[in-house]
Amino acid sequence: MQLHKKVSGHTTIFILAMFVVTGAYVSAAQSQAAMNPPSANPATGAPPASDAKTSKAGEVNPGTYVIGPEDNLSINVWKEQELSKTVPVRPDGMISLPLIGEVKASGLTPLQLQDAITEPLKKYMSEPQVTVIVTEVRSKTFNIVGQVSKPGYYPLDRQLTVLDAVALAGGFRDFAKVKKIYVLRTDAGGKQERLPFNYKEVIKGQNMQQNVELQPHDTVVVP
Repeated sequence: MQLHKKVSGHTTIFILAMFVVTGAYVSAAQSQAAMNPPSANPATGAPPASDAKTSKAGEVNPGTYVIGPEDNLSINVWKEQELSKTVPVRPDGMISLPLIGEVKASGLTPLQLQDAITEPLKKYMSEPQVTVIVTEVRSKTFNIVGQVSKPGYYPLDRQLTVLDAVALAGGFRDFAKVKKIYVLRTDAGGKQERLPFNYKEVIKGQNMQQNVELQPHDTVVVP
């Protein structure tokens, strides 16, 4: 009877010790996971799901991107909260700001617009520091419609081809007629042209001239 009690006591102590060790291990694992969020899937290279919807609009090159009508801009004047605004570029290419009024934004890069805002602000403050960020690209977009996974409008904030557009839209649906894709493009005179794109040929390296660089307001049609 005495031996049984001793064994039971040792067993209880062992079980309690295991709970303590297990709890410490789980806590350490959770802390490590918090400090090191999941990286890209090593098999597919895809980003974790939480990053899938990261916007590219704020990543445009401020030295080369040319602002256009309907773009959204964040204007920040350091230490001047009342002068810092998020504004859309109007169809006439202008924006309105406190103190300095109307400023032409269309046709300028974000860096050029910073200078255009800084100069008139010098009349009201010493050494104003202005930052311009394109928060949403609306003036330069293309549309892809038809048998793709994610049809819709996409920002044209860098050089993109028809093949790039298909990739951005998540690829084809099952019954897409990949040999009969075309781009609808309207020229300055309002005339619409149709540019054919045969996916099967392009991925084989044939007739690569079909893989045209997209222009603002192009529509890629996937029958």
